[in-house]
Amino acid sequence: MTIYIVNPNSSQHVTEGIDAAVAPMRAVCPVPIEARTLKEGPPGIESQAHVDGVVAPLLAHCAALEEEASAFVVACFSDPGLAALREQSACPVLGIAESAVLTAMTLGQRFGIISILSKSIPRHMRYLGAMGVMDRLAADRPLELGVLELQDRARTFERLVTVGQELRDGAGADVLILGCAGMTAYRTDLEARLGVPVVEPCQAAAALAIGRVALQKTR
Repeated sequence: MTIYIVNPNSSQHVTEGIDAAVAPMRAVCPVPIEARTLKEGPPGIESQAHVDGVVAPLLAHCAALEEEASAFVVACFSDPGLAALREQSACPVLGIAESAVLTAMTLGQRFGIISILSKSIPRHMRYLGAMGVMDRLAADRPLELGVLELQDRARTFERLVTVGQELRDGAGADVLILGCAGMTAYRTDLEARLGVPVVEPCQAAAALAIGRVALQKTR
């Protein structure tokens, strides 16, 4: 049985980053953790059309894995298909956005989100409103970098620091969330630079999935 972390975009480098981010967690996990790429997805999920378009192939991908799955993690910050996959699967299903927000609220009073693009923010606002956590949100600010542009480490980290400082000092965020699975490589350095907790969503969701699997084994 395996915890499957499914990257709904088709960029293998994003999946490799997710795999590296969760690698230290394998030592405490009672089952294997496998990061997978949805080859039918776009190179980056950057619009509502992208979000809606990956739901059907994501459900089909996970259905083929159901018998071997201990849990599923949907590794896109828009949590595409999360409710539908929970209906389809008998396993625990975690979304990285939901998991990141829940984790952030245990680390601070007001969380700030670092998004990739301005057009991502309305989508996040709808989701946070549905979760009922808007009163804990300090602000959501964009890097104005697309998923593929996040591979430029120097440029991305410079923007992360700038936007993170705005959220910390201007908006009053005492914990930050990296609002894209393509940002996995930057959590530790950003946390050290800014001096506030930084939540990497794939790690947050993997931790919750490990917990759910552990709870099932106690029954």
